[in-house]
Amino acid sequence: MEISDQLRCLFSARIEERDGSYVVEVPKREVRTGSVAAGDTYRVALVPSPSDGDDGERAATGDAARTERPDRGGEDRSGRSPPVEEGEERTVEIEDIGEQGDGITRVERGFVVIVPDTDQGERVTVEITDVRENVAFAEVVERRSYYE
Repeated sequence: MEISDQLRCLFSARIEERDGSYVVEVPKREVRTGSVAAGDTYRVALVPSPSDGDDGERAATGDAARTERPDRGGEDRSGRSPPVEEGEERTVEIEDIGEQGDGITRVERGFVVIVPDTDQGERVTVEITDVRENVAFAEVVERRSYYE
C-alpha cells in the first residue's frame, strides 16, 4: 500500500453512532499539532483492527498527507516509540490488503506494518525496513505455513 506524502495524521478511534450518523472523533492532539484544523473537511480511510484483542478501535487516516516527515524510530505524539525497529524480524499474519495491493498487519498497540507482495491471511516472517512515527514497512524474509 502506498502512503501518500499528503497524509495529515494516523490514529486509532472508535466509530460511534449518534443521531442517525456515524462519528469518528479526531484526537485533540492532532488539531493542537496543526496536522488538521477544526472545521476543515478531510478524506478519511478506515482500516479494520485485528480480530484478536480487538477492542473495537479502527484506524482512521486522513487521505491528504503530512508535509513534514516524522523521524524514523522517533516517538509518536503520545511519547511512545514505535514497537518495531529497522532490521528486526517478526512473524506476522497479513490481516488486510490495502488499495495499492500491499499487505497490512498490526503489532503492539495496533501499530501498522505494511508488507508488499503478500496475500490476506498469509503468515510470513518479515524484516522491518523503514520505521516512521505511525507506520512501518517490511519485506518478506520467509513464507510460513499457517500452522507453524
